[in-house]
Amino acid sequence: MKIICVDDEKLILQLVMLMCEQLPQVSEVVGFSSALEALEYLKDNSADIALLDIEMPKMNGITLAVKIKELQPKLSVIFLTGYSHYALDALKIHASGYILKPIEKDRLAEEINYAMSAKEPPAYPHIYAKTFGEFDLLVDGSPVHFPRSKAKELLAYLVDKQGAGVKRKAAFAALYEDAIYDRKMQNSFNVIVHCLKTVLAEHGVGEIFEMNTGELRVNPTLFDCDLYRLLQGDTQAVNAYRGEYMTAYYWANLTESFIDNSLRNE
Repeated sequence: MKIICVDDEKLILQLVMLMCEQLPQVSEVVGFSSALEALEYLKDNSADIALLDIEMPKMNGITLAVKIKELQPKLSVIFLTGYSHYALDALKIHASGYILKPIEKDRLAEEINYAMSAKEPPAYPHIYAKTFGEFDLLVDGSPVHFPRSKAKELLAYLVDKQGAGVKRKAAFAALYEDAIYDRKMQNSFNVIVHCLKTVLAEHGVGEIFEMNTGELRVNPTLFDCDLYRLLQGDTQAVNAYRGEYMTAYYWANLTESFIDNSLRNE
């Protein structure tokens, strides 16, 4: 594995390079005290990971990362900075990691290992609810197709509720916004519920969906989910989050804001 390090503070640059050289998975480390020099180097040379300071003269690390991604889209970027307020900017450009100075060797090794593991095809559990970006339910790594988009959205809404029971009328209001919950729409919603139940049963995962005393819920103990992992503080889930949560659904904005605020205050 080849790593480039960029930091205008030469003592910190030398320290980070030394830490990298001591990692068994690292074969080569190249350092630069100038963002422009690093960019020129990457025009003709490849690397696996770039460790970037953010506040640098002439070109900051965020801008450098964008330009690096244009040259080498598969190169992973990890920011090393003394400032926490750049975290959301880092998420927006799909950085693989964000480490606050002073840098600890174990923490650096952890982020480097994560960045490399993220390049490998993910090994999904049997039932996996993917909420970062667009929502999908995967069974043995394959996305489940829902013939009715509202059935998929209903499942997404229940996943967002993390196992809490939801009254049918409340679920209807989330999916149909200003529509009136009259007899006709109740029948339409019943069709959606039946579709969801049928599709899950056809894929052998019907047990994750429950209907009790007029309430709908999912059983979060029966499937894996990136949101749930993030809320439990799982490092890989936190690093995998890129500032987008169930992007197709307006009602997901509240949870997305909660995640952003939580990460900002860490």
